Amino acid sequence: MNDKILKGLLLDEATVLSLDDLCQACSSSNEWVIELVQEGILEPQGQRQTQWQFSARCLQKAHAAMRLQRDLDINLSGIALALDLLDEIDSLKSRLLQLEQAAK
Repeated sequence: MNDKILKGLLLDEATVLSLDDLCQACSSSNEWVIELVQEGILEPQGQRQTQWQFSARCLQKAHAAMRLQRDLDINLSGIALALDLLDEIDSLKSRLLQLEQAAK
């Protein structure tokens, strides 16, 4: 039998994570997360690294970035572009849905 035990954490929009929390949730190093911030992929609140607070959306982006890097071997600039394009697609889909509902 191939039973797998998965652990998860349910986060709401108000949840904030420190740099260490985000690294632990992603099983990644501080250096990798700092590179995501420097590339503009993640945008923490707080001026200094020790004060950084990441939203649940940042956690989603970090996981997506990790999958893109691992599965497709995309560099950080490519990841930033891919995530921006995916966000744009989501925005356009949402707008299209609103227009379709308004037309009914």
